[in-house]
Amino acid sequence: MSLLFFGKDPDSDDDHCPSAWVDETTADLVLQGWKSDDATEAQCLNFGSIPDTEAVIRIPARMVPQLRKACDAAERAANESNLR
Repeated sequence: MSLLFFGKDPDSDDDHCPSAWVDETTADLVLQGWKSDDATEAQCLNFGSIPDTEAVIRIPARMVPQLRKACDAAERAANESNLR
């Protein structure tokens, strides 16, 4: 697995940064974010379960430019390798 880094939250300190990568092998987005609070998780549960292998995270809106770039790169990689 090789991760292509797209950026960290510009307003967070170095130890607590939401971040975005793309897995160059699978074209998956890999995101690091803040753990959701109980109220957010409870609202998400209205739409379905959250398995133990998944997590609800928050990514700040100010990271949209990095996420957009990561999504574009993931889409290109998926199209090039027919991962869809």
